[in-house]
Amino acid sequence: MISKLITEIKKKNAPIVVGLDPQLGFLPKKLMKEGIKEYGESLEAVAAAVFEFNKAIIDATADLIPAVKPQIAMYEQFGVSGLVAFRETVEYAKSKGLVVIGDIKRGDIGSTSGAYATGHIGTVQVGSKDFLPFDEDIVTVNPYLGSDGVKPFIDVCNKNDRGIFVLVKTSNPSSGEFQDREIDGRPLYELVGEKVAEWGADSMDGEYSNVGAVVGATYPEQGRVLRKLMPKTYILVPGYGAQGGQGKDLVDFFNEDGLGAIINSSRGIIAAHTKSEYAKFGEEHFAEASRQAVIDMLDDIRGALGTK
Repeated sequence: MISKLITEIKKKNAPIVVGLDPQLGFLPKKLMKEGIKEYGESLEAVAAAVFEFNKAIIDATADLIPAVKPQIAMYEQFGVSGLVAFRETVEYAKSKGLVVIGDIKRGDIGSTSGAYATGHIGTVQVGSKDFLPFDEDIVTVNPYLGSDGVKPFIDVCNKNDRGIFVLVKTSNPSSGEFQDREIDGRPLYELVGEKVAEWGADSMDGEYSNVGAVVGATYPEQGRVLRKLMPKTYILVPGYGAQGGQGKDLVDFFNEDGLGAIINSSRGIIAAHTKSEYAKFGEEHFAEASRQAVIDMLDDIRGALGTK
């Protein structure tokens, strides 16, 4: 699966992913009114508005980007209807040729971990038919229960040509409370990074592994160290834009081949219409604002990498 993502990144010269993390405050009033008109004041109305919001952003940006990353919590908050919108978003993005990274951050053990893996990147057989429950291409995984929690995902990846991104050094300010703690003189995130590289050796897909890592844009020095520890590991880099990351900070997340990393922006893209620099588009043209934000992000990153 990572080879498919790399192909799309090369084709579009776009090592970025748009995070589809809808919140009520981002949804244009028009979409909410339409949802309420059809479903009344209900969670179904919100879910319908969320899906239409996502569709518009996908339509406006699909020719520019290789992938989208819906964050499942932003859908779960609306209950079963929200999960339906999540599944519909996955289907629609894939119909437009996009790779879908499900940001689910699952982490458990044994059969429970296996069930999460099956539900999101695997298949369920019912009689003579196989079903794809959520059908993402790649998902994020929390490794802090150890190999028992990660290997069931790797098994499903190998069986179904899917991928995972394992949390190594996350972008949030308090990540250091645990991830930076030293063990035998080394920070925990380095030990996790080495383990990711070890797991990845069992799931190679060309030059890179289907087992990737998550390393926040807000920690470029740590990213530089982890890049060397995980040379065959693709790195998903959250924290661009709204959390402070910029293109110039991200160069060392990439390998010398210009590959090895994909940068995520969520609010900076999907909520662009709420920002002063894109005010000219107005709420009605929120998707066009998102497209311009993608173009600006690409200009920044391509300029930093020298790939314009």
